[in-house]
Amino acid sequence: MAANLPQSFQQPSRQMPTGPSYDSSSVSSSGSTPGVAPPGGNSFNPLPSNRPPGPPITSNPHQLSMPSVSNSNPNSYARSYGSASASPGIAPLALQDVMTSNGTAGGAPTISTAHLSGLQAQKRAYRQRRKDPSCDACRERKVKCDATDTTSCTECSSRNVKCQFTKETNRRMSSIKQVQDLEKQLAHARQQINHYRSILKDDSPVEVGYQAATHQLEAPEVMPRSARKERPPITQDLIRVRTSLRNYGRGIMKPPPPYRQLGPQPLFSSALPDLPQKHVADHLLSRFYSTIHSVIPVLHWPTFLIEYEEVYSIGSFRGVLPIWASLLFAVLACGALHTVDSSVGRPHDAKTYIDLSQSLIDLWNDEFTIDHARTALLTSIVLTEMNLKSTGWAWLGSSIRISQEIGLQRETGPWPVIEGEMRRRVWWGIYVWDRLLSLELGRPLSINDRECEVGLPCPVEDCYVQRQGIVIPQDVPQPPTPLLSTITVVRLISQLIDSLKAPFIPTHILQSFDTHFETCMDAFPSSCRLDSSAYLDPRDLRPIMCLQNARLILHRHNLSPASNPEMRAGAISSCFEAAKDTANLLSRTMYSPSTSPPQHEPSVDGWQSAIAASASAMLCTHIWRCTLFLCFRGDYAAALVCIRASAAIGSLRPVNTACGRNLAFFIKCLVERLERGEGGSLEKLEEMMVYVSGDLQGSTENSWVWQGSETGMALSRNSTSPVGDAGEGMASSPVATVLSPEEEKEWGGWEGIEWILQALLKDQRQQHSQQAASSQHSPSTLINQAQASSDRISIANII
Repeated sequence: MAANLPQSFQQPSRQMPTGPSYDSSSVSSSGSTPGVAPPGGNSFNPLPSNRPPGPPITSNPHQLSMPSVSNSNPNSYARSYGSASASPGIAPLALQDVMTSNGTAGGAPTISTAHLSGLQAQKRAYRQRRKDPSCDACRERKVKCDATDTTSCTECSSRNVKCQFTKETNRRMSSIKQVQDLEKQLAHARQQINHYRSILKDDSPVEVGYQAATHQLEAPEVMPRSARKERPPITQDLIRVRTSLRNYGRGIMKPPPPYRQLGPQPLFSSALPDLPQKHVADHLLSRFYSTIHSVIPVLHWPTFLIEYEEVYSIGSFRGVLPIWASLLFAVLACGALHTVDSSVGRPHDAKTYIDLSQSLIDLWNDEFTIDHARTALLTSIVLTEMNLKSTGWAWLGSSIRISQEIGLQRETGPWPVIEGEMRRRVWWGIYVWDRLLSLELGRPLSINDRECEVGLPCPVEDCYVQRQGIVIPQDVPQPPTPLLSTITVVRLISQLIDSLKAPFIPTHILQSFDTHFETCMDAFPSSCRLDSSAYLDPRDLRPIMCLQNARLILHRHNLSPASNPEMRAGAISSCFEAAKDTANLLSRTMYSPSTSPPQHEPSVDGWQSAIAASASAMLCTHIWRCTLFLCFRGDYAAALVCIRASAAIGSLRPVNTACGRNLAFFIKCLVERLERGEGGSLEKLEEMMVYVSGDLQGSTENSWVWQGSETGMALSRNSTSPVGDAGEGMASSPVATVLSPEEEKEWGGWEGIEWILQALLKDQRQQHSQQAASSQHSPSTLINQAQASSDRISIANII
């Protein structure tokens, strides 16, 4: 079953650049920071860094992050200073010193001539020398150095060594440190000015201690320059030292990857588990490949299939490591969640497979491999899909810690081609899942972007990643891979989550995020564009729905009472627009691929199964959020599209049933308000604003409905109290976080919700037609029709 590569694609081995290159011309005798070279480029990096080398200093009033000014050579300047300290002889730069001459912060921050003269007068007079000092090599050999500001000296050029200046007595290094300290103070002052300027611009009150995020959005650098450090030179042979250190350091430390020797892996200590039937396993693997693997390709599929076929040719796990068997059962569990064939796999079969996977993990093993990280990641995905979000969150943490233990977060090596590429893909798969799950649950991120020092994976299929190199076909166009498209979206989730910590998000910040989301659309295939009308494969929904979900969660934040009424109304409108775009994308999955617009007709057989098989738990909750806002704004036609998609998914995802139960309750409350004639003032009703905010009320920082609620032991005492008793009143089983069998059926199912929305849509269209006809009638007729249209439909007429 391994993929065979055509002969036309066989090309010489290509080594992917994994780090910076240095030469003798990269560091000269000028005042530039020694040891810092332009970043090494990944040929397949879709997010190239356009920053010039060196510490960037910008006067952009929307720049939040303070530029990082550091000397990458540890020996360039021995004396250390704190981040807030100044160089010798330079007084600290105060905030008012960088303001404009008129004393206001309205213009760009500048430094006056008088202040510069004062700084020059305060500088300590360094002893002037008749010539610049020699470079390190000439100083050591005690020869004349003819280096200039732009070229290396003749001695270093003839010996083919680096011409650099790193001695402590070098006057250049002292002046560089002075400039760096001054740049740090300037950046800090600019940050304070931008903060105060944002407060003056914003008409809304700003809480004390809240710094408005007035920054221009910029995705974190893929490989920070801090990671591109030159290794110190080794002048002696350390082979014997390394051997001794491996021996006598055992039990105290482990060598860092990739110099770590993998210890012995445990073998099966009990009876071998039985293999599933071959046709069942083949079906589940195909479902895993077309759903999970297409978005998060953590396996090298040709290699995995070879190992899979070898196991089934033997007929047992004899000779196989337990962790590989655990990985296989985790893959089968993922496949069982994405199949609609009840005879092959259902959610209860996924639980069986994941139980087998966990039983094969040795808790006493202290030697991790990349298969341990893969297994923990897939386990987190399975548990999250089964609506066990807290447990899935815990397993995500395990996968992150294991990957960091084996050094996946950094570019190490050299590695074999396949292993090096898979290390990148596994790390970025874990990175994507950390971002998506953190945003979904409202939890803090577990991976710091500053610690992510690995290049992006290559945008090619697994069959092109071969032992001799990554073979890129010249005559076959390579569409954007879902993984890279998803990475483009989630790279800004860290800044989005930081923005959600504020009481409200200013309008210009929302516009910056919206601009970035529009840019991210360019990384998607043309079929995923919002302005397209072509058929959309449900398997392609995951990356684009990640963007729509992030967009809705961002704007939903301003529903909080901390926002003024205008901001809350704007949040409703923005969430409504995101919901309409989602409904449009879903509608394009409900047609036959062979049908071209505008003669689209729903495909009776196929689209329901396709959506159900490819849907994830996050897609279910996103459709639920969109349906809330569509119903709230009265767009029942678009809401019906979302309801039909949710009905197609049905009970394949436990969270989907819970979403349907919540929607049934919300629509009931909505109809009651319409019956009272309050349809035009829903945004003024705090109860309806709480309901439409959905799972925002599950956030510790951003919810507002729980203020004044009972806490702690008081909740336990009232846990069995019926509604209306003392306290707030609890349901019969308040502790349970999943629905009981009775609760799964009591809400009436998706058919009941669809019927109610159809009735609301019919009544809405009748009212619009009456209003259109009323403009052509006499005043008396207009009054009678207005009175008739004011009579709201009752719940009894709908249900």
